Amino acid sequence: MAWRKMRLRDSDVLVRVDESGTPRATAGRVEIRYNAKSPKAYHAAARNLTEIEGAAILPDDHCAAIEPAADAGATSKGGRVTKAAALAKGGAVGPAIPEGAIIVYADGACSGNPGPAGLGMLLIDGKTRTERSEYLGTGTNNIAELTAVLRALEAAPDGARPLAIHTDSQYSIGVLSKGWKAKANQELVKTIRERLSERGNVTLHYVPGHSGVLLNERADELARLAVTDRRTTEKKYGP
Repeated sequence: MAWRKMRLRDSDVLVRVDESGTPRATAGRVEIRYNAKSPKAYHAAARNLTEIEGAAILPDDHCAAIEPAADAGATSKGGRVTKAAALAKGGAVGPAIPEGAIIVYADGACSGNPGPAGLGMLLIDGKTRTERSEYLGTGTNNIAELTAVLRALEAAPDGARPLAIHTDSQYSIGVLSKGWKAKANQELVKTIRERLSERGNVTLHYVPGHSGVLLNERADELARLAVTDRRTTEKKYGP
């Protein structure tokens, strides 16, 4: 096996490829490295990678060997998942998720900023899984990310039960739960803050994007499908 430099969104990354320079994908995901000297490996959706013309094919030993990942469930004394432990395996950062919680992964996408925008929302309630891919028209990436969180609040049943919303948008978490001042999208932020307050028992969890977290990758895929297809769909699986 070998490595080749490719483009992932706004970053240059090293991608695991075969001898011909073609990314080696498993279930649509490819191993990537942000730093050749770092022993930490990540995964990205193959469709999000763009070739760099003239990039050389590098030998297997160009990147450091992978180190054993830390336990993503490691917690601090307060029961909070530690950032180092979570990021080591692409997990979520935030309060520990209560047993029986409704789990949501929410993501936004935008082609241009502003440009055609969409959201992906994946909700798991016991054995039932709901997937929503919604086209939003013209908007910004932050609007798409925030609206995805709003849809999670609207879709989640039973306000008495805990709700854990996962997002790779630090901006959304900041303006919704950390007291960041919203310079734009103020009405949307106000609406979501009110919904959070009304429902209660909601926790927001940061999950690194494009790091191999399957449910977050799926939410990203749903958001991008909405932008590409210019339509809204929703499907429910399970009882």
